[in-house]
Amino acid sequence: MTIKEIKLYNFRIYKGENAIDLTSDGEKNIFVVSGRNGFGKTTFLMSMVWCLYGRNMQEVDDLYKKEIVDQGGYSKYIVNSLNRLAKTEEDYNFHVSITFTNVNIPEVPCKEIVVKRSYNTKTSVGEDVEVLIDGYSSELAKEVGQEIFIREFIMPIEIAKFFFFDAEKIVSLAEVNTAEQRQNLSRAYSEVLGIKKYEDIKNELENLQLKLRQESASAIEKGQLKQLEVEVETCEARIEENHKKVGELREKRNEKNKDSRDIQEKLIKAGSLITVEELQRFRDQEDELTKRQNELQNELKDSYDIIPFAIAGEKFLEVSRQLENEANHKATQFKNENVNDVTNKILTDLLNIPKPEKLAIDHQVHDFYATAFKSLIRKHFFSDTEALPEDFKIVHEFSESEKNELHAVLSNIRLSFRESFKRISGDFNQTKNELNGIRRRIKDAEANQEDPIIEAYRKNKEELDKEIIRIDGTIDSLNREIGEFNNEKTQKGKLIETLSRKLKVSENNLEKDTIITRNIHNLKDFITKFKAKKKESLEEQILSGLNTLLHKKGFIKKVEVEIIGDDIDIVLKNARGEEIKKESLSKGEQQMYATALLRGLVEESDIQFPVFIDSPMQKFDEQHAENIVKYFYPNISEQVVIFPLINKELTEREFNILSKHIAQTYLIHNLHEDKSEFLSIAPENFLRTYNRMYNNAD
Repeated sequence: MTIKEIKLYNFRIYKGENAIDLTSDGEKNIFVVSGRNGFGKTTFLMSMVWCLYGRNMQEVDDLYKKEIVDQGGYSKYIVNSLNRLAKTEEDYNFHVSITFTNVNIPEVPCKEIVVKRSYNTKTSVGEDVEVLIDGYSSELAKEVGQEIFIREFIMPIEIAKFFFFDAEKIVSLAEVNTAEQRQNLSRAYSEVLGIKKYEDIKNELENLQLKLRQESASAIEKGQLKQLEVEVETCEARIEENHKKVGELREKRNEKNKDSRDIQEKLIKAGSLITVEELQRFRDQEDELTKRQNELQNELKDSYDIIPFAIAGEKFLEVSRQLENEANHKATQFKNENVNDVTNKILTDLLNIPKPEKLAIDHQVHDFYATAFKSLIRKHFFSDTEALPEDFKIVHEFSESEKNELHAVLSNIRLSFRESFKRISGDFNQTKNELNGIRRRIKDAEANQEDPIIEAYRKNKEELDKEIIRIDGTIDSLNREIGEFNNEKTQKGKLIETLSRKLKVSENNLEKDTIITRNIHNLKDFITKFKAKKKESLEEQILSGLNTLLHKKGFIKKVEVEIIGDDIDIVLKNARGEEIKKESLSKGEQQMYATALLRGLVEESDIQFPVFIDSPMQKFDEQHAENIVKYFYPNISEQVVIFPLINKELTEREFNILSKHIAQTYLIHNLHEDKSEFLSIAPENFLRTYNRMYNNAD
């Protein structure tokens, strides 16, 4: 999939219609779009994310989330996205459209797809999303919904962060520490690596099998199942309702927070103790500390989940031993079956040896030899079978992944939980104290004179801050309810599954059930092998990328991708087999790791989609930068669009190295503070034109 054209109309700084052509002859795959700070590079990147995801764009990256929060919520962000000049001319419409080519939609032949998102600030009736296939309105998009169509057939939102990213900010991929962060990222890995689609098929088959078995239920059993299904639906409805309320409250909190910060700026100016620039630095520190505090709080919550297991340590060990015995019991049964099979084969071969017609073998003699053979075969071929009591029972029946999860928790409790909990608690208290210190400094800088206007500002701000605290409390309460409803839904779902599996399949559905069971088994086996293959391949891709990009060759000797249940973690190891903590890497090394990870994921995915990179050479030294332009950008995708600051994030030397891959170059030319436009410039003239326009060079 490639992008043919992007059009912006009245979107923020782009007044009127501004189009950019991204076609090439097929041999060159890099497009350079550049301009000075504030001219509209990031806005252009943001416009595409808005076109595809609208209100949900804040799920793609913290960059967009911060922009929306700073504006006071999405409703204000979207209204403020109308170009100011257009507003003065009473043109209240703005839109962004993207034209895709080489799109592969199963059973829908098409040459190109246009996705267009529009908004009218005067009517404010909501965004209008249009999907055109070869110039005609798509019936498929109407049937499944425009937003779902984009996520299913253009780009899933979970993995958009790997294709639209700020090269300076991708170090966040190296700073994933909490279970929640890992799970969010692992969902994206699962999607981009193609694992999710097979998991979805397996889940659909399991649900279909349960429905088939429910058909044979008695009236009482059907009543029980119906009641449980109603309770599950009630939980789902309450979860959806709470999510909607949380979204509305967050929007309201963002508005209140913006108003409070605006008043705070006025108080700071009146107090004259610190400048607005110093206030912004304090706010940035406050945001960083708040983010860190939330991360630590989530880590503490994860620790609280483990504490009950630590308290019930003996019981937990019993479960672990039982699981080991169950595994041994199954192995014993399997080996016994093998012993019997081998014994029967030998005896059958012996019985088939030609012998005198009148020779008869007494059954006692047959049994004696059968027992002797079985004993000898067990002794010489299956001697490692561990003996268990004859009355041993299977209790848990855990899958391999469930056993791995349990052993991971047990290993955590035994080896590192106590120290980890102390560290998290200490870091949380330290962060909390630092945060309170920053907030005190900001508050102390606010004007305290008894001026009526200042007093009114202060009172208004206090009321807003109280309202923000109240909203936060309500959001926390709703989130707790969501957790409770999710737990209840899971429990009810397990009851439905347990009850359904106890039912005997009717004669009419017996063959279907057998086929589904076989397919589920085959899928489970395939998913296990597929995960193992992807795991090995991704490890090789990341290690290869690191060896190509890093200065210190051999610094990282091994990359391990650990997949436990829904959790994926990536571990780096040195030549001694010791883990290299990603947080111990320098910022440059973290950026190299994140870059190698991105490259590996894109290489391993079956997704063909253009890659857009803002601040492409930020924080790279000369050698790292050369490695990036030589080995990363030309190879990461069939179509790569970079947004560099010329002479800072892309020097003349780096541009020349990249030049043989550059298809087209565009300069974002700023006409005045409310209007920028795209200038198409031949690649060979690009640097000279830029320097002449902005650096007074000939």
